[in-house]
Amino acid sequence: MNFYRSVFFALLLSIPAFSEERPNILLILADDLSWADLGSYGHPLHETPNLDQLAGEGIRFTNAYASAPICSASRAALMTGKTTARLGFEFVVKPESGSQTIPNLPLKSPPFTLNLPLGERTLAEMLGEGGYETAFFGKWHLNQHYLRYLGWSPTHGPKSKGFQTAEEDFGSHPYGYWSSKKHRAFDPAIPADTFPEDSMVERASAFLLKERDQPFFLMVSHFFVHDPNNTRVEWLYQRYFDQISENDSRREKKAHYAAMVTTLDHLVGETMDALKKSGKADSTLVVFTSDNGGHPNYAGNAPLRGSKWNLYEGGIRVPMMARWPGQIPAGETCETPVIGYDLFPTFAEVSGQMAEGEIDGRSILPLLKSPIAEFAERPLIWHFPYYHPEKGFAKAPEAIGIDDGETSQTRPHSAIRLGSKTLLHFYETGERELYDLEVDRAEQSALQDSPDAKSMGKMLGDYLGEVNARLPE
Repeated sequence: MNFYRSVFFALLLSIPAFSEERPNILLILADDLSWADLGSYGHPLHETPNLDQLAGEGIRFTNAYASAPICSASRAALMTGKTTARLGFEFVVKPESGSQTIPNLPLKSPPFTLNLPLGERTLAEMLGEGGYETAFFGKWHLNQHYLRYLGWSPTHGPKSKGFQTAEEDFGSHPYGYWSSKKHRAFDPAIPADTFPEDSMVERASAFLLKERDQPFFLMVSHFFVHDPNNTRVEWLYQRYFDQISENDSRREKKAHYAAMVTTLDHLVGETMDALKKSGKADSTLVVFTSDNGGHPNYAGNAPLRGSKWNLYEGGIRVPMMARWPGQIPAGETCETPVIGYDLFPTFAEVSGQMAEGEIDGRSILPLLKSPIAEFAERPLIWHFPYYHPEKGFAKAPEAIGIDDGETSQTRPHSAIRLGSKTLLHFYETGERELYDLEVDRAEQSALQDSPDAKSMGKMLGDYLGEVNARLPE
């Protein structure tokens, strides 16, 4: 066992500190929500009062990351505490087996991973073993599409991965009605200052209000704000449309997107209201985050470079906040880098369970209790050995910019962050880009001839070799 692995192992296999008074755990996951999309993260337009209140009642992380720049891979890592490289799960699930067939490319990406393997221990299985009642509502995206897009598999869906209660439901997201152009119209039945009912959130709220004698783990996995980029709430769309410059070529898209962000915020507010009505708000650890960065056609991700699908900051830095009265001080901000696969060992520690096996995350409980707590520096790892977009790659812009409204070419690459430095390694050319995020958050000026590039590149390569990461050929 080399030094890198032994450090991870020693950090994770420790005696849990909160085995007597275990909190309920509510994990709320947004889909494609950008780091810059919320009012509490500085967005000048989007109204997000419920999430801003959640941040004000607990802690807000400014250097939080998704485990991957794309949905399925990020969720797999979050569920298991492992990097996508260790899991061999780096892309989105597909309807059938195969690999990318983009013509005229120099490298071949690994075959698609269709399902989160049943042998991987998930958050729900770990917490269920500890006596938690577990439930899941929303977007799963961890099994081969079954019968329809995003359909849950009877063998690899949530109920096969430790969730005792799990019900499929698109709620009020466009996935539930997007079958033809006529469905893009606004819904006149939605009065001003109201939102459409969301059956998915209603199911989650009913679970929260249920009487029980054991702690619970509830995961509410939203489809918002993933495209289709459409809102049926005309009054909200119009409010945003009127605030966006008429010279902005993306005015309509931005107004629809802003309405979707505010709708997500409203749904989070409904869930928090149900938690308060249950009388368990003070004994519940609530964590909110996103599965990856924003879609470049709608969410600009500025001031960060890049977007969903690539490993520049715009693709992986996400909002993250946590609330736990009496344990997490209110109104705090933490600048220490954390990542989605840290949630597994964190939830293990607060629930009195063990984060067993070779996992990559580290409990962030010390940071939850004090944002300036000592937290030993460790590398964060990302691995994306694929190309994107899969259709129209040759016509996509080659350069990855900032808030340009473009889905650019993403090529196979991996990344590592250590301290304030981040390094990207590109497999086609072997080139590396090193940035100091403390002074160059937008990743515009790669550091030349820095010794950190060599040492971090070796650290990244050693890790990928150690976990037998799948590489493009």
